[in-house]
Amino acid sequence: MQKILVIDDNTDIRENTAEILSLAGYHTVTAENGKSGVDLAIKEKPDLIVCDIMMPDLDGYGVLHLLKKNTDTESIPFIFLTAKTERGDFRKGMEMGADDYITKPFDDIELLKAIEIRLKKVNIINASYEHSNHGASQMMKDLEDSGMVMLDPERYDTETISKKRILYSEGKRPKYLYYLKSGKIKTFKTNDDGKEYITNLYSAGDYIGHLSLLEDETYDETAEILEEATIAFIPKENFVTTVYNDLQIATKFIKLISKDVKEKEDRLLNLAYDSLRKRIAKALIDIYNKFNQQNNADQIDISREDIAQYVGTATESLIRTLSDFKSEKLIEIKEGKIRITSLDKLEHLLY
Repeated sequence: MQKILVIDDNTDIRENTAEILSLAGYHTVTAENGKSGVDLAIKEKPDLIVCDIMMPDLDGYGVLHLLKKNTDTESIPFIFLTAKTERGDFRKGMEMGADDYITKPFDDIELLKAIEIRLKKVNIINASYEHSNHGASQMMKDLEDSGMVMLDPERYDTETISKKRILYSEGKRPKYLYYLKSGKIKTFKTNDDGKEYITNLYSAGDYIGHLSLLEDETYDETAEILEEATIAFIPKENFVTTVYNDLQIATKFIKLISKDVKEKEDRLLNLAYDSLRKRIAKALIDIYNKFNQQNNADQIDISREDIAQYVGTATESLIRTLSDFKSEKLIEIKEGKIRITSLDKLEHLLY
């Protein structure tokens, strides 16, 4: 049972609030002033705190300040109760780190809804997501479902784009966060000789272009449609405002995509130091995990040219290595489609 601390010097409001929360299934503890509220928060470590602003001796701002300084209580969601005459001052509390405010008098539903949303946010922030673009996408979906953010792709314009079309180009300034509803997309860089190197692959459920939006920089790669794609266009302002309005969400989001950035750097190192066989084996595994595993598809449906660009080698060299893998019974090739027959052996090639 989740525990909520109510701090209010008004006995009627304190007891009525506690009763509402108890009836809703929460374990409730109360404090009659700011000082005892701080002590109780440190002792009980509640899942959420509801606190009045105007109290003698130590007001709500002071309570919030002390709790944010304590490592044991700094992450506890904090909701202010404020009289209508104080509403103009609520910004001060939000800037100090409060999560929400409720204006007195309030109704039961308003209070319970605010608490439910904040507790859901804590669960999402603390949840274990895959450290990748896919994990970041899943977190954004969960936040949308919880009512915390308004990035539901269904709210925005959608376009179906045919294969080989360019979604955005290197050097252009970002205008949208893209959500891939169906299809496949690759991002790539082009070197001075005009050769392409694939930097990432995206499938249904992925958000695309968020790194350039967060850094407020031009795109450092080009995005091309690999397979006819249906894409939702979320305006830049909506995404940036949503993420940076909440430091916890921004921090979590950036941590999730940081591994994806690290993997790009590691792939560049692998191009220089790994054998061609190991690079191609890893590429097949990456492509399988991205495009096939989630759809329970058996065959890798991507052109030899694109695989070669992902590996950073000539198409002819890729084809020779695939032929070797087939002879070693690591893969099968039927009607031009590749099927991995020994995932474990591919992952653990010695050379």
